[in-house]
Amino acid sequence: MSAQHEAGRVITHRVLILGAGYAGMSAAIQLAARAGRREDVQVTLVNPQERFTERLRLHMTATGQRLAELSVPELLEGTGAQFVRGWVTAVDADARTVRIDDDRVLHYDTLVYGLGSLADTAAVPGVEDHAHSLNSAQDAEVLADRLGRLGSGTVVVGGNGLTGVESAAEIAERHPELNVVLLGRQEPGAAMNAKAKAYLQAALNRLGVVVRSGVEAVKVLPDAVQLAGGESITADVVLWTSGTRVSPLAAAAGLTVDERGRIVTDAALRSVSHPEVYAVGDAAAIRQGYGVMHGTCQGGMPTGVHAAVSIVRTLNGKQPKPFRFGYYHTPVSLGRHDAVVQFTRPDDSPRRIHLTGRVAARYKETVTASPWPTYGRMKKMPASGAFWPRGGRFTRIQEVR
Repeated sequence: MSAQHEAGRVITHRVLILGAGYAGMSAAIQLAARAGRREDVQVTLVNPQERFTERLRLHMTATGQRLAELSVPELLEGTGAQFVRGWVTAVDADARTVRIDDDRVLHYDTLVYGLGSLADTAAVPGVEDHAHSLNSAQDAEVLADRLGRLGSGTVVVGGNGLTGVESAAEIAERHPELNVVLLGRQEPGAAMNAKAKAYLQAALNRLGVVVRSGVEAVKVLPDAVQLAGGESITADVVLWTSGTRVSPLAAAAGLTVDERGRIVTDAALRSVSHPEVYAVGDAAAIRQGYGVMHGTCQGGMPTGVHAAVSIVRTLNGKQPKPFRFGYYHTPVSLGRHDAVVQFTRPDDSPRRIHLTGRVAARYKETVTASPWPTYGRMKKMPASGAFWPRGGRFTRIQEVR
């Protein structure tokens, strides 16, 4: 560990956080609230843009709905954490350095890796060239412009997971002049209980969404989607939501990764090969008793909080505690005034209880909006507590300093 002098401070520990998604922002604000004002600790958050992307609302942006533009520097204001704008181009895990796109090299003593995931546009030929995605607010805005100019025609949504369902419903509601086709291998809502799944499918039917289940897209053409077996579906616009992929930077850095490129962690969210690296959110392969967690905001924010708490414990000469997480719900919007919320067991299997209709829509909106006030609460929290949303409520987790 080498000391660094900055504005009268002697910094002996540099914490670098990569990615300002839900997990990275949670780590940055929680860590800054706990350690950002210590003279010997420097907390720096790196992200390619100042705008905070509300990924939970990108299907709304994609249909031309105006959302508040949230600023990462404003979120960090008053915490003591620094913001560096730049694309991460390389990580050297042995030298403990990160290079960004303007060739600056940033040094760290502890790294929080939260670069997240993107829609997998490389798995099927033609997706990269001919399909839209919801990887960023800019991508969503490009799609909104295209849909607004279409007038009539067919929109094919590839992938009938939750993102695909929400996108298809939103497009069908906002653009009733368009034919919307939702296609995928499973039925929409396959992981829900029978009643919740039936409600979801009926809602899609009411909106006029044509659901094609049990099909596989093998190629995207400029004007069609080709299915296995030779059938083609004519498409004026294709939105691709099927599958995700992570950045290859972790593997290239020599960190131990799983078959999907996610950093394999120990019980405290540290890399099993480089314990000074914490992995959070979609970038991490985090094993719990029920298996490896799948990427959601619901799980991403607590991983960021836990990483921050663990770093502070380590700085105080204590051992980090194991991370424990159980799922709580699956909220799915079906346009602006309808939704279904499936409550789950900790392993994400469906419970009998679920919400539908306007009550579910209000619930979903509360959950979607919760990260923003959560970050504000984190900035003001006492040093002995941590907050994150659970089911639209705030849960306070006590932590011994």
